[in-house]
Amino acid sequence: MLENPYILHTPTPKQAHFLCLMCREALYGGAAGPGKSDALLMGALQFVSEPEYNAILFRRTYQDLMLPEALMARSLDWLKRTDAHWNAKDYFWTFPSGATLSFGYLKSEMDKYRYQSAEFQYIAFDELTQFTESQYRYLFSRLRRLENTFVPLRMRAATNPGGIGHDWVKRRFIIPCNEHTDGFQGTCVNCQAMAYRPRHDERAFVPGLLSDNPYLDQAKYRQSLGELDPITRQQLLNGDWTARHGGSKFRREWFTIVNEAPADAKRVRYWDMAATTPELGKDPDYTCGAKLAMKEGQYWIEHILHVRLSPKSVEDLIQQTAILDGVDVEIYMEQEPGSEGIALISYYARKILQGFAFRGNKATGDKEMRANPVSSAAEASNIFLVNGPWINEFLDEAESFPLGEHDDQIDAVSGAFQLLRGPITVSQVSVYG
Repeated sequence: MLENPYILHTPTPKQAHFLCLMCREALYGGAAGPGKSDALLMGALQFVSEPEYNAILFRRTYQDLMLPEALMARSLDWLKRTDAHWNAKDYFWTFPSGATLSFGYLKSEMDKYRYQSAEFQYIAFDELTQFTESQYRYLFSRLRRLENTFVPLRMRAATNPGGIGHDWVKRRFIIPCNEHTDGFQGTCVNCQAMAYRPRHDERAFVPGLLSDNPYLDQAKYRQSLGELDPITRQQLLNGDWTARHGGSKFRREWFTIVNEAPADAKRVRYWDMAATTPELGKDPDYTCGAKLAMKEGQYWIEHILHVRLSPKSVEDLIQQTAILDGVDVEIYMEQEPGSEGIALISYYARKILQGFAFRGNKATGDKEMRANPVSSAAEASNIFLVNGPWINEFLDEAESFPLGEHDDQIDAVSGAFQLLRGPITVSQVSVYG
């Protein structure tokens, strides 16, 4: 990197750490100002001396790429005096080796298919939380190389917390450090510093802070960030992935985590079905099944399944879950209006859940109204969470409801809560298998 004529700056120690990673995925994220965009451009230029090397840098729109000091403008500043050739019509650089560096956008969900015949060894997303998870995952199909080529295949990204993709980026890359956190928050219980570790060897997270960048006027930038609201300031100044603009219905601390629910409690599994498949939706909903138990006015959320699958896979999952839950657990599914909703309930009763106590449920009122009784019970410390790997994702969604990106888990929990709390009303359609 130090001898590369196309890399204008000497990498900072944090940038060098990011650039030396040879794992398949890596995220350089956190605070504003640590040189994340520079690191992505440096990474793209690392192997341009190799023939048949192709790199691409993504922003959500071309307008984002062309902003002052954004990736495209920065590449022009770095490379205009080198032997690289700029194609102003199609926005890519060609190097004497034949290697290329392109710039791309993914403004709509369908834009990802513009790249379906391309081949890259380096794909990078600037401001990853502005993209959908399906856009990011699809581009893995473009990450390939010829046999016996030593150039590594790298998917790289940089971002701050926040944005439409905050939740999926956090789930994919960031988990609390086992040695320094309480297991559910991303803040060290000893020193209150952010402490994270990579999920596994093929996916790394490199946290970046403003103090990591000696080239920036840090004092002035801190002063500028001081004008932001407290949540955004915490995200951009400290790279805090737990700081978020919360909703008005739930607080994390209202839920007590326990090891089990009473064995003699009444139990319900409620399914909220996704309306779109992962391939079609802009950022499709999840199919969610929440299992709740109730006894003497208290409730236990025992288990939540939260998936994006094909219709056939969803059918198999729901059937398997019913078997594991047992015949004593009543099963409900939200019934959409019209004949299609009736047909779906009938199909599941006859083909998928025959032999189980299964009913369709016509939900009434808007999502916030249905969640209000759950919120009240949680605030009164009457809802418990049975310890499991699903909890952190549920609490993230609950805290952001109704402002968050998704509400599938809250919908499923609200449906189960309603059916445990009171008698079945005439608005509910019963179909037994």
